[in-house]
Amino acid sequence: MPRRPDDLSPIQEWLENFDWRNVNWTRSVFPFSLIAVAVLVVWGALTSFYTVQPEGQAVVKRFGRVIAIQPPGLHFKIPFGIDTQTFVPTARVLKQEFGFRTTGDLGSLRTAYRKSPEHQEESLMLTGDLKVVDVEWVVQYRVEDPDKYLHRVRDIDKTIRDVSESVMRRIVGNSLGSNVLTVKRVQIASMAKEELQEILNSFESGISIGTVELQDVTPPDPVKPAFNEVNQAEQEKERMINEAEKRQNQLVPRARGEARQVVEEAEGYRAERVNRASGEAARFTAIEEQYRNAPDITRRRLYLEMIDKVLPQLGRVVVVEPGQMNPIPLLNLDQLTGQGSPLAPTAQPGGRR
Repeated sequence: MPRRPDDLSPIQEWLENFDWRNVNWTRSVFPFSLIAVAVLVVWGALTSFYTVQPEGQAVVKRFGRVIAIQPPGLHFKIPFGIDTQTFVPTARVLKQEFGFRTTGDLGSLRTAYRKSPEHQEESLMLTGDLKVVDVEWVVQYRVEDPDKYLHRVRDIDKTIRDVSESVMRRIVGNSLGSNVLTVKRVQIASMAKEELQEILNSFESGISIGTVELQDVTPPDPVKPAFNEVNQAEQEKERMINEAEKRQNQLVPRARGEARQVVEEAEGYRAERVNRASGEAARFTAIEEQYRNAPDITRRRLYLEMIDKVLPQLGRVVVVEPGQMNPIPLLNLDQLTGQGSPLAPTAQPGGRR
């Protein structure tokens, strides 16, 4: 059925009625050509160079094939999208947080700690002795090979998260809950770093793990009060043990020193007594030999020595003839007074008449 003229649109009607034979193609097409050439020149100029930021490198590809890895600075390339570059932050330390998220406001240096039920699903783990612990950790890494980082693993961030969580759960699952909460944290972090790096190297991911740090390891919220009480009891136990050891370290050396002092004094007393007895025996032997040689002289000398030792200890001695009265002391000039007067009489102990 032929179409009626009423069914034609205005554009179709204009095209059918236009006289194409009288068109001046030079005047009509040339301006459009100049505009197209100018657009191509500007496009080529804008797409012929690029700048790589100081904190990374650029992976340059030509028709999808990597041809170069450029350092920071200004570089040139084939324009019109033939060469494309992808920036990779190789000098920046990247991190993945597990069990929590650090948030901050734009334009502010303040950071906030945020933990939601979704994040808690990452951090709740079962230990080897069937205890549940809440492990929060941070993985810091750098890009060593930009080519492998972009093309060997499809989703590198998700891969790092999955592998890190798997490694941490395996290590914690093979450890005791008390060790994870206290003394084994550094060892767990070191083991996780080594195993995570080994797995990522097998994937040829181009990633270098810097540190794996356990941010916080605590029991779940429902059992925290009981766990805190246990910790307080253990701390009190350690405090009492330390005080007992301190007391022991104070008393035992003192007792040993006093015992050593008593032993040394006894040894000194024994040596003194032995030496004195030996000297007296030698003196007696020497006197005996002299007495045998000269009995009268030796007897007189011993008597005088004895009198010289005894008489000074007797005090005042008054010799009275038999049948005579004892002398009356009228003036005690040979006695000292305690009042400062030389005439005051005082008793002199040890004297006899």
